[in-house]
Amino acid sequence: MESRFSSVKKSKTFREMLNKYDLKSKKVLDIGCGLGQYLVNFGSGSVGLTSTLSEVEYGKNNNINIIKGNAELIDGFGLGVYDAIWANNLIEHILSPHSFLIKLKKVSSDKTILILGVPVFPFPLFLLKLKRFKGSLASNHINFFTKKTLEKTVERAGWEILESRSFLFSNKFIDYLFSIFSPHIYIVAKNVVDFNYPVKKINEWKDDDYYKNLLNVVK
Repeated sequence: MESRFSSVKKSKTFREMLNKYDLKSKKVLDIGCGLGQYLVNFGSGSVGLTSTLSEVEYGKNNNINIIKGNAELIDGFGLGVYDAIWANNLIEHILSPHSFLIKLKKVSSDKTILILGVPVFPFPLFLLKLKRFKGSLASNHINFFTKKTLEKTVERAGWEILESRSFLFSNKFIDYLFSIFSPHIYIVAKNVVDFNYPVKKINEWKDDDYYKNLLNVVK
């Protein structure tokens, strides 16, 4: 278990994002937080969310603020609003990425930033045959993205992308070039508070109780 914490401490990628976005002083919601290996580095008032009871117990025993809950029901927890949302290696596991991204608006202000870490298909696709690039094909993943489809998924849920890259290199130009081939991408985005669905989509959904909840979230 402790190896997770030491790996995060050694991660140049995480350290760069931690410093660049001043996450050490921000109130962060860490969704799919595991044991809290990222959470312990965030600012006062930060909270971790997990669906795994043993991780909640670990948090209690180690003074880490972890609560139990399903990420896809996040709009119903009454969690308040956060300066930043951290969700690393999560969205590929959940049933509805779009619905999840919309519901994040319930815990966001106009200044909230979202950081998503997601395994993606590299370009060119034959790289998937190499062990280094097979992470996106893990058997417990149910969603699959390229860098471009991930970006479009985030944008169409009302988030404005600020950065989309691997964060392996401090030089943004070099990192951008590498990100074309990278097996893992971080999306940094800000909440578009006046986002709404196109009229055509609203008309499609307005009489369907299943979709009314999403329409209500973005009002």
